[in-house]
Amino acid sequence: MTSNQNSSVQTNSNEPADTERRGFGRVAFGAAAIGAMAAAGLTLPTVTAQAQGITDVDIFNFALNLEYLEAEFYLRAATGAGLAASDTTGVGPLGAVTGGSRVPFRSSYIQQYAEKIAIDEQVHVKFIRTVLGGAAVARPAINFTDAFHALALAAGLIVPGQTFNPFADEIGFLLGAFVFEDVGVTAYSGAAALISNRTLLSYAASVLAVEAYHGGAIRALLCNLGGQAAANKITGLRAQLSASGLPGEGDERTLTTPGGNFYNIAPTDEQGQTFRRTPRQVLNIVYGGVNAPTGLFFPAGMNGAIR
Repeated sequence: MTSNQNSSVQTNSNEPADTERRGFGRVAFGAAAIGAMAAAGLTLPTVTAQAQGITDVDIFNFALNLEYLEAEFYLRAATGAGLAASDTTGVGPLGAVTGGSRVPFRSSYIQQYAEKIAIDEQVHVKFIRTVLGGAAVARPAINFTDAFHALALAAGLIVPGQTFNPFADEIGFLLGAFVFEDVGVTAYSGAAALISNRTLLSYAASVLAVEAYHGGAIRALLCNLGGQAAANKITGLRAQLSASGLPGEGDERTLTTPGGNFYNIAPTDEQGQTFRRTPRQVLNIVYGGVNAPTGLFFPAGMNGAIR
């Protein structure tokens, strides 16, 4: 979070600035991984449209829109550049990405988290595009600059006259990542019951597991660095936008339990399960309004049938 001064959420780390920038050659693993699968003779099932209603194609394209969003966020934060053009084309209008830049990380371990998650999200985009084949939608228009500012203002992270830029520092980056991670987990969890192909369901579950690992890591980092209060405001806004639950209750879990006795590294209910969101609830959050047709991170809406 930034205004004319530094972020008001301060890190507790005394680690000096990392002066050895290691580059990001590992991100090429994304293309190599898909190529290796083909070379090994492994085949991916292609999604086929059902006769009526929401199809597996629709569900996986809905997931692809969200993976575009996450991949562009993490790649820009880690490298200063987004997805390759070859990973963005498809059905529907191809949109530009507004905002995003390499984060000036001071802590090498937070930078490593960003780089690894960026690799994972890039591979998710490649993987889902491979599964969908010619049915894959193009990357829609994505706006980080205006969306994060509006979200931070609505959540109470900043006041009028201030700005929020998650690419300005590593604490802002973690808060920006926190916005996405829980949404991705709940989206996959909620969509699982709609997938008819059991093999595709197993793939979706595997991606869900990775997103959950990411979410837990981001939550742990924020807790250790004193970002609970800011993150809790984000959970409150997400609950309001999804129109289901109140801050710390229902389908949202703040970073601290009532009374602040425990950290909610895994946002589970009394049965040890995470909650599920419908596609519409997810759209409410990423569009920034209940039943909004477009907005916030997707100013022209998502591509595909679920939008």
